[in-house]
Amino acid sequence: MAWDTARTKQRLLDAAVEEFAACGPEGARIARIAARAEINKERIYQYFGSKEQLFVAVLRSELERVAAAVPLDGDQAADLGDYAGRLFDYHRDHPHLARLLAWEGLQYQDRVVSEAERTGRYREKAAALAEAQRAGALTTGAAPGALTHAVIALTASFFTLPQVARMLVPGDGGADGADDVGGTAGGDAAEGAADPDPYPGAAQRAALVAVVRLMAGQG
Repeated sequence: MAWDTARTKQRLLDAAVEEFAACGPEGARIARIAARAEINKERIYQYFGSKEQLFVAVLRSELERVAAAVPLDGDQAADLGDYAGRLFDYHRDHPHLARLLAWEGLQYQDRVVSEAERTGRYREKAAALAEAQRAGALTTGAAPGALTHAVIALTASFFTLPQVARMLVPGDGGADGADDVGGTAGGDAAEGAADPDPYPGAAQRAALVAVVRLMAGQG
């Protein structure tokens, strides 16, 4: 029976996501990844070459997934809060991504994964915001690149700094800080922040959407 190389590689990548997210590229252990995947660890070296190259493959794959799942064009940038909400949803469903990026920032600053390709993708997002600015849908008070960074960083912070988010923007929307954020912007986001959480993080998501819309001049 022929060995299913593609399936084996995907099992290793899936197992490596959890290990790298929990321990970082330096603390991760090949033996634990192999045990989680139930595959001989020699396959990892055969397919990926080294632990560092496996981390590169994992992060590249996860970044491709989020780029496909949460697109941003000029029309979508016209409601930047909605983009932040969609990005929040992705992070909530895939919490390992924010952790992988945090580990990369801590341990891999001198060898960022796929830096040129990612820079191009970020510039495309900034170009979408610039298009929305020209159309009058976004504030021109901030450069599109800086605004893009602010939205990405603010959204990811709910998952890289969950303890701070919990103290300032409680998940049930019941604390003064959460009520203030939701009540400032009005509209659907404010109403969502006042309602009981229909799912974990709903109040935090609503607060994020409201703040991003204010920041973008859309509140």
